[in-house]
Amino acid sequence: MKEKIEEALQNIRPALQADGGDIELVDFEDGVVKVRLRGACGSCPSALMTLKYGVEERLKEEIPEVKSVELA
Repeated sequence: MKEKIEEALQNIRPALQADGGDIELVDFEDGVVKVRLRGACGSCPSALMTLKYGVEERLKEEIPEVKSVELA
């Protein structure tokens, strides 16, 4: 499952990198994906919005087993 999530994150990563940030998969357990936002994304005031309305929605679309995405 982590491999599928990592593949999906590869599709999201370029958008984050364009703004000076990045995302790292930390863990997946019981439908919850834990990630770490890096670079500009780690300190951005909109990071939680990006996480919930960008990353989480995209992962849920691609991987039905994903229930939520949280910061690690």
